Amino acid sequence: MRKRVLKAALTAGALSAVVVAALATGRTAPAQEELTLRPVAEEGPGHAVEDFAYPQADKILAEQGILLKRGDGHIVLAECGSAPDLLEVYARNASAGKFCFRTTGASGYLSLELPAVYGVQTNGYATELSTTVDGEDHQYDVAANSWAAVGESADPEGREHVLVEIVTSG
Repeated sequence: MRKRVLKAALTAGALSAVVVAALATGRTAPAQEELTLRPVAEEGPGHAVEDFAYPQADKILAEQGILLKRGDGHIVLAECGSAPDLLEVYARNASAGKFCFRTTGASGYLSLELPAVYGVQTNGYATELSTTVDGEDHQYDVAANSWAAVGESADPEGREHVLVEIVTSG
């Protein structure tokens, strides 16, 4: 009971001090501009939108000569020999003669630009490759676990093909 009375007295005293201070300064209410709400920022944070662009594509292009554009994440560039069952794409401009890709999931998609392709060794996935040469589009359907000539080695004229798309299905 004493605590309750003491608490009430202290609260009343504090409130009285605030009222006296307000009367002494001549202000009985805060100015209107102090009550106006202002936004913290002009705009809210942006929304995260997945554009499926290949991460570090510029760096990979500069270092390895292959432009990786977009994909679903189920076909990714890998170091050849780093894992079993990699998809191997052979190209004349590759430092090791080939580029390797790790494939996961039931299917995969990768858009890229890889010049001078001439062959592919598939892994456990059936693979569809799309190339372009002189404005023409070419499709190659390669069974799982097989080697196939694609691009310039499959072209009767031996023209330099650019690999533009890889699609896998398990």
